[in-house]
Amino acid sequence: MKPTLKFAAALALAAVAGLASAQEIKIAHVYGKTGPLEAYAKQSHTGLMMGLEYATHGTMKVLGRKIVVIEKDTQNKPDVGKAQLAAAYGDDKADIAVGPVNSGIGVAMLPVAEEYKKILLVEPAVADSITGSNWNRYIFRTARNSTQDGLAAAATLKGDISIATLAQDYAFGRDGVKALKDALASVGSKAKIVHEEYAPQQTTDFTAPAERIFAALKDKPGRKVLAIIWAGPNPVTKIAALDPGRFGIELAPGGNILPVMKGWKDLAGVEGAIYYYYGFPKNKMNDWLVKEHEKRYGVPPDFFTCGGMAAAVAIVDAIKKAHGTDTEKLISAMEGMSFDTPKGKMTFRKEDHQAMQDMFEFRIKKASAQKNEWDLLDLVRVIHASELPVPITNHR
Repeated sequence: MKPTLKFAAALALAAVAGLASAQEIKIAHVYGKTGPLEAYAKQSHTGLMMGLEYATHGTMKVLGRKIVVIEKDTQNKPDVGKAQLAAAYGDDKADIAVGPVNSGIGVAMLPVAEEYKKILLVEPAVADSITGSNWNRYIFRTARNSTQDGLAAAATLKGDISIATLAQDYAFGRDGVKALKDALASVGSKAKIVHEEYAPQQTTDFTAPAERIFAALKDKPGRKVLAIIWAGPNPVTKIAALDPGRFGIELAPGGNILPVMKGWKDLAGVEGAIYYYYGFPKNKMNDWLVKEHEKRYGVPPDFFTCGGMAAAVAIVDAIKKAHGTDTEKLISAMEGMSFDTPKGKMTFRKEDHQAMQDMFEFRIKKASAQKNEWDLLDLVRVIHASELPVPITNHR
């Protein structure tokens, strides 16, 4: 082949490759693949990929365009998270991004989405400020927020109760305690928070915090409850080992991932609220997720697997509704959009783009009733989204 013909052929191939690349739908998953919340991150990514598979009927295409998922590791550091999101939008030309795991990193990443005028679908970070004081119009969230957690917990704390809280000393923990306080007030509960205890994220010895909590609660009349708001390995078993029952103190740990809750098998009767547990929702999507996840990985899907799948389905539905990946058309399509998820239907609220969703009240089963190591919870009731008056705080 003559040099000029070779050059022309190369140009043609480059043009075809460029056109194919332009036609791809690029989704950046910017999340903490390494660090203390690595287990959450792995679940989230598994859920995202399974969700894209489900929503596209196995083709990994939308509107005839191939989906490409780009992974970026935040290393659980805010500055790295910001840089990775900027690289995803600027260098990789991502159409939309999903993540992160950590709320503090999420808050740091929000301005990047606004700078590049691209959507960041927050999953699974929960801090209220993400769809509140730090929000911008490019932010949507499939994850529940701290107030939804608080309102769900408040729905399980009825009557004249003295509550102490134990939470991590960062955005997630402090937001969670504030949300519980606000939730109790908003539903007119007689329950009152009488002590707040905060501990560093990496705390392993809870003796001193527990002693302060026990001292604050032990002489209170009526029911006494310790509400634990904790990301990562939950300290409930360590607190239980210190025998709060001798002071009449009950534990309310809230939901967590299955490997953590497996350690609660001897805490029969303990109640709380949870975002997702594989055995609770009864719908076609959850049936598929449970069956496929158990077949592929040998265990049921978990807390954040569900969240990743919800994000994937929302993205596919939005692209179909918007007839493409133009950001402004996606925003218009997603505002007020309802979509199916493994835990049931969710709806992006138009005002702040927070996904409104059901929660679940649970009770830990007696050990004798547990059929296997993951058969841990009984459903007390579904706490419907309509029961959760989540305030709009973004001042749009």
